[in-house]
Amino acid sequence: MANKVRWGILSTAGIAVRKVIPAMQKSRWVEVTGIASRDLRKAEEAAHALGIPQAYGSYEELLADPKIEAIYNPLPNHLHVPWSMKAAEAGKHVLCEKPLSITVAEARTLLAVQQRTGVLIAEGFMVRSHPQWVRASELIRAGRVGKLSAIQGVFSYYNTDPRNIRNIPGCGGGSLMDIGCYPIHISRFLFGEEPVRVLGLIDQDPKLKVDRLTSALMEFPSGQSVFTCSTQLVYHQRLQLLGRLGRIEMVMPFTPPPDLACQILIDDGQSSTTETFSLCNQFTIQGEVFSRAVREGTGVPVPLTDAVKNMAVIEAIFRSAKSGRWETPVP
Repeated sequence: MANKVRWGILSTAGIAVRKVIPAMQKSRWVEVTGIASRDLRKAEEAAHALGIPQAYGSYEELLADPKIEAIYNPLPNHLHVPWSMKAAEAGKHVLCEKPLSITVAEARTLLAVQQRTGVLIAEGFMVRSHPQWVRASELIRAGRVGKLSAIQGVFSYYNTDPRNIRNIPGCGGGSLMDIGCYPIHISRFLFGEEPVRVLGLIDQDPKLKVDRLTSALMEFPSGQSVFTCSTQLVYHQRLQLLGRLGRIEMVMPFTPPPDLACQILIDDGQSSTTETFSLCNQFTIQGEVFSRAVREGTGVPVPLTDAVKNMAVIEAIFRSAKSGRWETPVP
């Protein structure tokens, strides 16, 4: 395709170099033109390894390049909004890694910048690009389980490295910000509603000072969603969607490997069927969907307004864990 969107990558973060960039480069809508680091040598090494034409020794230099049309921001959580704002002010479209911000107030500042600049800004919940979630949504809307009334989820892994960015509180670390944001987002997506109140329970690591085990209950107008997330449990992920007529089990809901077939289980209480999806990479699809939105003016799965609402739920869960009471999300 001659009219690919020219992308720049802000930093040589592991998720970008190992997962997102190689996946995006497989899309016929994407051209990864440049990558930046505060260390030019690191940028050059990443550019050489990934076949990227241009390396920059600063983020500012990348944003000043008129050839770059869109940027992917995989920086630590506390740098998402500041650098996404700078990118938007430079006239670049922005795909920002989740969670978009570390507070609702911060997310609102980015929303104001978008409204002023007119660029496209989206939160990188790659799960929304995966065919299994498109299908799950179709089944729910078609009434396959009856009225969706309950969602149950778990997402966990083990990481106690104090140097890891996910374990540094000042950088927006902790399990709720890193992985709890997924079941929150998916629950809001499937119910098509916002939770009216939430209840949170948090176990904080006494040394790292981040939440290592968080459980939350979200009350929606149409039902309930409950999940547990942890950065200090065995690696595991599952999600159940339950209604009066049946249930849907998402076997690998959040990070399905691109080289393994993905499955969802549909059960009516007496018999079950399994739907298997062809191999795909949700990061490839995410980059393509965003690039098409830039070129064709189509929508994106997770616009900035949605990201603000997701952050409001996260914030309310943190408040609830401190107050010991139900809290209302305030976007």
